[in-house]
Amino acid sequence: MPKFPSDAPQDRVLRAMRMLGFEVVRSGNHVSLARAEEGGAVTPMTLPGHRTLKASTLRTVLTQSGISREEFLRAYERA
Repeated sequence: MPKFPSDAPQDRVLRAMRMLGFEVVRSGNHVSLARAEEGGAVTPMTLPGHRTLKASTLRTVLTQSGISREEFLRAYERA
């Protein structure tokens, strides 16, 4: 399995999130994303608007959004 990225570029993280079904809702100091789930539920996600994201910040956001490390890493490698 690839190593979890530290100082991951925001544009690559956003591409990976799009592959996982998230869409950008708005962008500013933070980037708000949302993913429609089966049954009509919506999973929100908010990323800081930094050019790079620290590994600890990225792990926390993924945990809160219910995305596994492996699932994210597969999408990140393709992004």
